[in-house]
Amino acid sequence: MNNIIISLIRDSFSSATPILLSALGGTFTFYANVFNISMEGMMLIGAFFGVLGSYLYQNWIIGFLFALLSGVVASLIFSFFAIILKTDEFLTGIGMNMLALGGTTYLLRNLFNVKGAFISPQIKSLPTWNIPGLNKIPVVSNILNNHPFIVYVAIILAFLIDFIIFHTKFGLRLRATGEDQETTRSLGVNPSKMKFSSILLSGIFSAAAGTFLSLGYVTLFSENMSNGRGWISLAIIVLVRGRPLGILLMSLIFGFFESAAFSLQNINIPPQITAMVPYIVTIIALFIYSVNKEKILKLKKEENEKIKEI
Repeated sequence: MNNIIISLIRDSFSSATPILLSALGGTFTFYANVFNISMEGMMLIGAFFGVLGSYLYQNWIIGFLFALLSGVVASLIFSFFAIILKTDEFLTGIGMNMLALGGTTYLLRNLFNVKGAFISPQIKSLPTWNIPGLNKIPVVSNILNNHPFIVYVAIILAFLIDFIIFHTKFGLRLRATGEDQETTRSLGVNPSKMKFSSILLSGIFSAAAGTFLSLGYVTLFSENMSNGRGWISLAIIVLVRGRPLGILLMSLIFGFFESAAFSLQNINIPPQITAMVPYIVTIIALFIYSVNKEKILKLKKEENEKIKEI
């Protein structure tokens, strides 16, 4: 029983990482007041080009760079329509997700001549890290050691981004852009540039999340392998109102339930049902958040009315 729990907790970190990375990137667009639902598509694009680069050059670093570059290109496309042409951000995001799904499926079938998934020994996976000193602590070592390096980077980034958003000039300008563009402009800050920066960062982080999926979580690319993780990232951002440390916690919780869902398949529960578990938990969390939000707003309204009476 203890081994099962340890295994679940360990697997939670791997399951949480793509969602964590994508949501951390989406935090920038959240505070810039850019409604970015294209994280799903950007993650899928990163997953494909990560495998493509790794396969062509048999080097995970090249694969990672391919993925990040694809995230930059996807961000430029989204920014061109949403910022320059001022199209509806929601519709632009839907279009990006459709482009990513159709484009990666087309490239998979035409470049690799396969349908469904592409697997090859030439695809080099992300390296794992063995943290010195943890080997002396049996349980902790089993949980935290020998993960792909992006797992550790993602956790560190959660703390770093929290500091950037709430304790730096860039973070202040980003939040100001989302709250009042006219005031931001009067202070000499270009809101369009801040929004572009947020979309660019979101694309890079989402592409990195996709790379982890295709080169870290597994070592292959399959059609639609992001499988709704970008949408879950968006839900988590809304749930914790863009707080990076809250995103870290919620991602780990989601990762735990996703790992638990895989474990349930071993006791003859249909995979279609177990696959629903983490998403059901997310929906419940969002429902609880919406209920609490209404209560908080009601209390604030009552307090304001009392102040006016005084």
